[in-house]
Amino acid sequence: QVQLVESGGGAVQAGGSLRLSCKASGGTFSRAAMGWFRQAPGKERDFVAAIGLIGTNTFYADPVKGRFTISRDNAKNTVYLRIDKMKSEDTAVYYCAASYAVVGGRNVFEYDYWGQGTQVTVSS
Repeated sequence: QVQLVESGGGAVQAGGSLRLSCKASGGTFSRAAMGWFRQAPGKERDFVAAIGLIGTNTFYADPVKGRFTISRDNAKNTVYLRIDKMKSEDTAVYYCAASYAVVGGRNVFEYDYWGQGTQVTVSS
């Protein structure tokens, strides 16, 4: 059973930066395509970014292109999401997810395992 644990969330002022981490255990991390999603209060869980098995292929939702950077370190079983130039609309719970079937998936149903989420709050 794969377990994912996110960290790095918190309260940030608009314009600031944050790096989220997601550490995986219980599975073969290097065989999992990884993704980040976010869910704001009262809204659906939306795709943010995804990365392939060795990190060379990355995928981003249009609203975050140029500000978000996804990366992974297979030696540390960890995927990262760096958020720059933060905006109030980035406020959400951020979830990482693992897929052993789909690379670059943009839908919740394409992922097999999920973390518990980490809260990011951006104040103006």
